Amino acid sequence: MTQISRRTVLALGGASLLAACNGAILGNGVGSNGAAQIDARVQATKSYLFQTYPGTRDLEQKALGVLYMPLVTEAGFGVGGSYGRGALQVGGATVDYYAATRASIGLQIGAQQYAHALFFMTDAALQDFRRANGWAASADIRYAIPKEGASIGKETTEMDPVVGLIFGQQGLIAGASLAGVKYTRIIP
Repeated sequence: MTQISRRTVLALGGASLLAACNGAILGNGVGSNGAAQIDARVQATKSYLFQTYPGTRDLEQKALGVLYMPLVTEAGFGVGGSYGRGALQVGGATVDYYAATRASIGLQIGAQQYAHALFFMTDAALQDFRRANGWAASADIRYAIPKEGASIGKETTEMDPVVGLIFGQQGLIAGASLAGVKYTRIIP
C-alpha cells in the first residue's frame, strides 16, 4: 500500500488552488478588452449598489472619489489569495484603473467572489491613495457590510477618511478578510 506524504497533499492542493484561481482570474478581466470590460463591470456594480443599498448614493455624492472593485475572486486552502480589477472615479468619471491583490497563509478554506468600494471622504485620503506606489488597506479604513435598507451613518462619513463597503458575496470561505489588500495602479 502506498502512503501519501504531507508534501504531496500540499502540492496537489496548491496545484488545485492555482487551477481554480487561473480560471477565476482569466474571467476577471485579465487578457480581456481591458478598460472597456472594467468600465462596464464598474457601471453594473454601481447600479446594483445604488439600487440595493439606496443610502450609498448619498455616500458617493459626499465622497471626493470612489474606487469600485466589481469582482474580486478569493480562494484559500491553507495558502490563499485574491485578485480583482476596478476603477477609481472622481466626479463620476474614471481617472485610473487598479488591481487589488492579497496573499495569505493560515487556517482558511473555501472560495468566494465579492465586490467592494472604497469611498474617499477627504482630499488628503484621495491624494494619498493616488500618489502611493501600491496602497495597502489597513486599520484606518472602516469596512461595513450593508444590510437591506441600511444606510451609512453621519458619524461614519465625518470621522473616517476612507469608508469601505463589501457587498454581493457569493461562495463561502472561512477566515477571509480585506485587511492587507494591496491596490496597484494598472494600465488595462
